[in-house]
Amino acid sequence: MSKVLGSWSGMRKYLEQEMIAESLKGRVRYNCTTYVGMDSCRVFEIFIDKKLVKQFSLETVNTYFINNGLSLSDIHKHLMTITDYWQGFWETFDRISVNNRTEYTDIEFCEALEQYRNQSIQDSIFSENPLIRMFAVLDRRIGKRTLEKITDHDDILPEWLRQFYKLRSEAEGV
Repeated sequence: MSKVLGSWSGMRKYLEQEMIAESLKGRVRYNCTTYVGMDSCRVFEIFIDKKLVKQFSLETVNTYFINNGLSLSDIHKHLMTITDYWQGFWETFDRISVNNRTEYTDIEFCEALEQYRNQSIQDSIFSENPLIRMFAVLDRRIGKRTLEKITDHDDILPEWLRQFYKLRSEAEGV
């Protein structure tokens, strides 16, 4: 966690209790697993109604690259060693921006959270970054009128993000 974001327990409290829409309290849970000895590698997870709906880690992004044929390495066409698995990751990562994929790293999760916390809710809900929009659509500062306006255009959102819009809309009766 960056110094700006503070501790994970404080951030979790902020997301789950302070900023979440009243209609969603108790339904959305955030989790962070840190792996000791792995250079601060983390996996962030979001659960809705006790079901895992999204993970954020380097591994989820790399698996996405490999499974979608986006990796620049041909080595992924056979049984892989751990070295093979990560071959070409950073080159592919640099080539495919956050707005052009559906999986994201733990670092991207933290950066989006930091940006969301430091800008207006209007900027967040209309952000090009889908992670920032995810935080914003769950935010208590988004009212029903704004929710109706933004859900009219949710067909252009990635499928994983649409479930957050749907959750909030249904919870608010929109």
